[in-house]
This record gives sequence, structure tokens and C-alpha cells, in this order.
Amino acid sequence: MTTAVRVRGLTKRYGDVQAVGGIDLDIRAGEVFAILGPNGAGKSTTVEILEGYRTRDTGEVSVLGIDPDKPTREWRSRLGIVLQTADDVAEATVRETVRHFAGYYPDAKDPDEVIEQVGLTDKAGKRIRQLSGGQRRRVDVALGVIGNPELLFLDEPTTGFDPEARRQFWELIGGLAHNGTTIVLTTHYLDEAEALADRVAVVAGGLIVAEGEPKTLGGRATAKAKVSWFDEGERRSLETDTPTRTVLELTRRFDGEVPELTVTRPSLEDVYLQLIEAPA
Repeated sequence: MTTAVRVRGLTKRYGDVQAVGGIDLDIRAGEVFAILGPNGAGKSTTVEILEGYRTRDTGEVSVLGIDPDKPTREWRSRLGIVLQTADDVAEATVRETVRHFAGYYPDAKDPDEVIEQVGLTDKAGKRIRQLSGGQRRRVDVALGVIGNPELLFLDEPTTGFDPEARRQFWELIGGLAHNGTTIVLTTHYLDEAEALADRVAVVAGGLIVAEGEPKTLGGRATAKAKVSWFDEGERRSLETDTPTRTVLELTRRFDGEVPELTVTRPSLEDVYLQLIEAPA
């Protein structure tokens, strides 16, 4: 499997502030890779360096085989970028806007096909200012993919979305990934990372503190399970490595039906909060 992004020893300072303190990173071609972290952790700086928007202090960076500090027009045409906030031409229609941006790329997709792909065919003749927030965000994605990018950066793509719009957006991103687009996603929504990402990296204090699949991050898959039930008017719980055995014992004790039984392992949110917690 080829590597779309390779980073070694990346650093960046702003005066006395160390924003990025030595990051190593590999993102495989065709995967959805999520970068998580609190505000000020260094994730936005890292992504902006990968996009070629910001220069680094030290380290080696390769994005689609090119150093972002030495970008070419051809390299930029292979990237798609969806910023957290984007300015648009409010009086232009969806179709006019997408067709206009298609003219910037040597191998652009068909604008009408892209509009259909993002679910805006019935809004193609509408002016941008007439769209809802979720629909405008779909326009942003259309502009990000119109150039037929090999690598798509998505920065907080569903901020402000209602639950239904977020689920629809997830389906859209899943479709892009299925078609082979490499996607780098930054998000504060942990359920979004869990739903979309093949792998995630957690950034804290300018460093990657954990990396892996969402289901195994931070030892999630092997963490003790918490078995909880109701007994004699109180909620009781037990952490155990053998939850099945515990449940069987409780089943025998309660003659079949254990009152309000739950079995859980640490959620991605639980693990994430532990990882970003500053040392005492």
C-alpha cells in the first residue's frame, strides 16, 4: 500500500510557543485518517503545513511525493481542501459556482455529476444565499472534489450541522472514500471520527500521543469491561477482564433476568480524554 503523506520530525514555533514539537506521521493512500486534539494542540498547524499554507521550521514532509514548501501547480491540482469556513459568491447559483471552479483544474470532474454526488441536483439553480447551512457545506465539498483530487483535506466539516445533516454528510464522505480518495479529517466530534476514520491520531501538546484504529486506540479493545446491574435498590458495577463469565454468574444469581444489566468498554471519548489530559 502506497503512502500519501509522510512526516518525520515536524516542528513549528510561534515565538516562544512550540506549536508542533516533533511529529512523525504516515497516511496510507485511500484511507480516511482523522486527526483529533483540543484547541491549541497543534493539529491545525500540522494540517496547514501539509496543505502548503504554512511553512515548517524543521522536519521532512512529503505529500503525494512533493514537499509542500515547494509546491507546483500540478501538485496543487491533485489536492482538495474544504476549510472550516469558506467565502462564497452568495448571488451565484450552485451550478455556476461549481462550473466556475471546475475551470481551475486540468482534470476536473463533470460539474453536474459532482452536484449530484453531493446531493444538490434539485438545488443546482438556487443561489448560494438561498441554501441552508448544511447545503452550503455540501457546496464546499463539491468545490473540494471538483478537481478530482487524490487527497482531500476536511477541516471540521460538520460544525453546526443538525444530526440528520451530519449523517447525510457522513454518507457522502464514505462514498468518496469508497471511490479511492484519501481523506484527512480534523474534527471535534468523536462519533464522527469513529464512524468515518480507518485510523486516528490524537495530538496534544504538539505531539502525537496515540495513533491507531478507533476501536483499538489507547488499548480500548483490551481494556476491562464494566458490568453494571441493579441490586437491592442500588446500582452496582464491576470492572472485569471476563465480562461473559460475570454475566453468567449474575444470570444464575438472578434466575435468568439481571435487573438493568449493562456491559460497556471505554468509549473513544473516554480514551481521548485520558490521552489529552495534562500530566499532574
